[in-house]
Amino acid sequence: MRAGRHPALAETALTPFWLDQWAAAADPQPLLSGSTDADLVVVGGGYTGLWTALLAKEHHPHLDVVLLEASRVGHAASGRNGGFCSASLTHGLANGLNRFADELPVLERLGRSNLDAIEVTLTRYGIECDWERSGELAVATEPWQAEELAELAPTAREHGGKTHLLDTPAVRAEVNSPTYLAGLWTEDDQAIVDPARLAAGLRDACLSQGVRIYERSAVTAVTAGRARVAIRTSHGSVAAERVALATNAFRPLLRRLRWQTVPVYDYVLMTEPLSAAQLASVGWRRRQGVSDSGNQFHYYRLTADNRILWGGYDAVYHFGSAIRPELERRPDTYDRLARHFFTTFPQLEDLRFTHAWAGVIDTCTRFCAFFGTAYSGRVAYALGYTGLGVGASRFGARAMLGLLYGNDSEVTSLRLVRTKPLPFPPEPLRYAAVQLTRWSLAQADSHGGRRNLWLRALDRAGLGYDS
Repeated sequence: MRAGRHPALAETALTPFWLDQWAAAADPQPLLSGSTDADLVVVGGGYTGLWTALLAKEHHPHLDVVLLEASRVGHAASGRNGGFCSASLTHGLANGLNRFADELPVLERLGRSNLDAIEVTLTRYGIECDWERSGELAVATEPWQAEELAELAPTAREHGGKTHLLDTPAVRAEVNSPTYLAGLWTEDDQAIVDPARLAAGLRDACLSQGVRIYERSAVTAVTAGRARVAIRTSHGSVAAERVALATNAFRPLLRRLRWQTVPVYDYVLMTEPLSAAQLASVGWRRRQGVSDSGNQFHYYRLTADNRILWGGYDAVYHFGSAIRPELERRPDTYDRLARHFFTTFPQLEDLRFTHAWAGVIDTCTRFCAFFGTAYSGRVAYALGYTGLGVGASRFGARAMLGLLYGNDSEVTSLRLVRTKPLPFPPEPLRYAAVQLTRWSLAQADSHGGRRNLWLRALDRAGLGYDS
């Protein structure tokens, strides 16, 4: 099956580039079989689960930690994302200002500290994942977007960002596209990374610290007894003192959470490596991660071998919160992404795409992670990253461990950690609301950023979103 009809997609493999390159080389971990005990059980082998297990062992070496993964470590969002590791804990400064203005200075400090700590961990454990602390470049392709970037620039500097507002010649000198009108470059608040190799490296670090990892061990139930929490899989069970749930977009194990997130599919293309001449035509000397500033936005970056990852724009929710492999195959979206790519970089007209794929994002109504506990504080959870979890997942792990063990008051006292997003409505209202919002955001993009009545109502209710 072809990814799409565009000529550049003629020989495109429908598989995640990162996993295609690296995951097959990882040694599989055993299936959980029979019964065992543990001090802490972590459910989910993505970034949040891996960071939780690793930080637990680093701070409490005596703990017996078990990590349970339904498939292979890093197979879902943690091995499929764009590899943008941001310092932001609030899905960007604008979202943070809208929702957590009173504690945003603290959140920005903690976010930068979190990003620094990730870099230190990579060095400590020798994790090779093509980490580049190259910064973030937001570009404007419409006049209204340029105005918004100009308004945001002084606020970003006030909150500690090493931020530069770029006019048209300056932004095109960074990355050469005829579509760019302005840009906002923040020097060191973001890194780019090979996400699958990051997950594999964190897995190896966990193993080196004595974490017991079981793959192909999907958890079917979590129940609390008087003294222990029982975690059941199809072939075994674990009795634990405490449990950390890191299930991302998949069906939550706690009923109360099933209204809090929806799975949204995000789609990605990867090009073949650029030649020296092609790369020179684009510039990109500082190798920043780039995103445009529309409500429906693209994100893109260079890989270590100078491919361009190009993703975003379409964010697709399927009725009933459906997650199925066939939903990753969306030729119309891949065609649209390819057309948009060559509009942005017409000088690369001969370039071809080698990989196309998709994955689900756990979206919540406040567009950044939320946290909580159940069963008298013996179970904790972190969910709702909304696509910016590569860096924030380590903070999510820290928040869960603080809630479980009561030893991180700076984090657990934050309103970000203590409050929850509003739930989504039941079907069919959920599907209708998501589709109306998507349509309204597209209308805003095509009408100078002007938000219609529906978007303004969401803004007033505290549910508004833009990029």
